[in-house]
Amino acid sequence: MYVCGPTVYGLPHMGHGRFTLVWDVLRRWLTFQGYEVNFVSNITDIDDKIINLAAAQGTSEVVVASQYEQEWWKAMAKIGVAHPTSSPHATEYVPQMVALIEELVAKDIAYPLSDGMYFDTSRVADYGALAGQPLDSLRAGARVETMEEKRSPLDFALWKKAKPGEPTWPASFGDGRPGWHTECVVMSLGLLGEDFDLHCGGLDLKFPHHENERAQSIAAGHPFARHWAHNGFVMVEGEKMSKSLGNFTSLTDLLERTDARAYRLLVLRSHYRSPIEVSPATIEDAERALERLDSLARRFGLDQLAGDTFVTTSHLPTGASAGELAQSVTEFLEDDLNTPLAVAALFEAVSQANGLADEGRAVEAQPLAEAINTLFGALGLTLNSHGGEIDAESAEIVRLRDEARAAKNWAEADRLRDSLVKLGWIVEDSSSGTVIRR
Repeated sequence: MYVCGPTVYGLPHMGHGRFTLVWDVLRRWLTFQGYEVNFVSNITDIDDKIINLAAAQGTSEVVVASQYEQEWWKAMAKIGVAHPTSSPHATEYVPQMVALIEELVAKDIAYPLSDGMYFDTSRVADYGALAGQPLDSLRAGARVETMEEKRSPLDFALWKKAKPGEPTWPASFGDGRPGWHTECVVMSLGLLGEDFDLHCGGLDLKFPHHENERAQSIAAGHPFARHWAHNGFVMVEGEKMSKSLGNFTSLTDLLERTDARAYRLLVLRSHYRSPIEVSPATIEDAERALERLDSLARRFGLDQLAGDTFVTTSHLPTGASAGELAQSVTEFLEDDLNTPLAVAALFEAVSQANGLADEGRAVEAQPLAEAINTLFGALGLTLNSHGGEIDAESAEIVRLRDEARAAKNWAEADRLRDSLVKLGWIVEDSSSGTVIRR
């Protein structure tokens, strides 16, 4: 799998969070199913935005890229995204980019203009196939820089000529730096080889970025990705989240205000190809749903899974209820990664497990609860069975309350519950006794 990664010139926003979570889920589920997944996601560490920010701050591009790459990995760790098998940097692959452009020059598919080398899109017979639109439509709505010199408005920069004060690399067609669309071609082919399985990214990359990647590779005679997949946008009050619309919110800010797992659950509850609404209301709803899962984990003493480790089928318990749930979830996920239906099935199983325990059949419910934990873990969502460290005074009140409940002294049990609440605890009753958490 190849997933287009970030251009590191600012804090990651929630759109970044969504695409990394979506493809992390797919990677984890494939691993759970027994596949060995080579997962590559790049870092674009040279770009106009990085250069401009470095100039504005009076520092170097290396410093800017390094600073924001660190912020990127911090945020990824918080939302539980596993580190890629490889995370290549664009600057490490410039010689390979030069070699690719030289191949295109030799075939008269790349041509020089005053500011660099350009790709002639007319030389690719099916250009626009990935976008699924006719060329006239693409020309009319293309997000490409207008330049009268170009043979076609759709032609794009492969190489930008050196400018004073900017980082440059040597090339037979003139010193300069690579264009954005060339980076991922050489990194994906270099690390995954020709004809690799899957290329992923956000829907905004489908055209022109991914179309231009595909065009370069095919034009140079290198079979590229067999399959493509794109996740939908993040919306705020019905509009796509972006800096230009003024509704940009950093993922870092979100993670400072909420449980990081809530964002993963919100992503799981939406189909990856559909827009997702991120607002205080949707996050709070995900937090409430997450509390149901944590309550289950506490009630049945479930182990914490996911995190840095990949859950496998070996974690699944035996038993008919566990097997049936796993089969149901698998069928949903094999249907174009339908996580909303898979999650709905898991929450229905939560109700079933709690219902059995409420009837005094906790032993029967245990395998089902463990299967729920395993399957959520396979999707990267960790259930938290720990309610926080309990001090001696609170622990004593819990003990006295359990004694009162055992003696059916409900008035005393209620009084002790109120005492725990005044100390800041959330109090729950379970088959094993009083459970408290912050």
